[in-house]
Amino acid sequence: MALDLTPDELLSTTRAVRKRLDLTRPVEREVLEECLQLAQQAPTAGYGQNWHFVVVQDAEQRAALGELWRQVAYPYIEKRMEGREGQALRIGDAVVHLAEHIHEVPVHVIPCIEGRYEGESNALAASMFASIIPAAWSFMLAARSRGLGSVWTTFHLIHERKAAEILGIPYEEVTQVSLIPVAYTLGTDFKPGPRKPLDTMVHWDRW
Repeated sequence: MALDLTPDELLSTTRAVRKRLDLTRPVEREVLEECLQLAQQAPTAGYGQNWHFVVVQDAEQRAALGELWRQVAYPYIEKRMEGREGQALRIGDAVVHLAEHIHEVPVHVIPCIEGRYEGESNALAASMFASIIPAAWSFMLAARSRGLGSVWTTFHLIHERKAAEILGIPYEEVTQVSLIPVAYTLGTDFKPGPRKPLDTMVHWDRW
């Protein structure tokens, strides 16, 4: 059932959900399909929508992906969280929580784009990712509007070839962009996150 959110509420309360994912409630295929159909409507470059979504519900495959994810997440957190406090420490704690339970999250969604871009110019890589990332964000917004939580993650990409083998993705022809855990949320009362004052990150005409 869709949440009663205004566009501004949807945009400002679609959070990176790590701790409040309901690990016990299945996500209906028809709900995922609704979100994916909306993702298809995202603005796209003129490449004929050469992107794909791999939706992983199989428990064994999620467990295998979760193991790849943890192999990168734990060392990263150990290094990055040393001496941190406040919001950074809370985010680190949430990432550890997700690492411990990622295999239990009922759905993993992996956006992909045709082609490989290692060694290519930043301009080319940016132009290719410019379609799949808005589509993935549209999927995440659509999920939020239906009571689902998600978070953009990239840890598993360190082991992208192994993930491709697990999922049957043709590695030489298709690039994985992220792994998005998806589940219904424990409560739907998400609020805007704390952010820096606008004038600390917006530059008018010049840096």
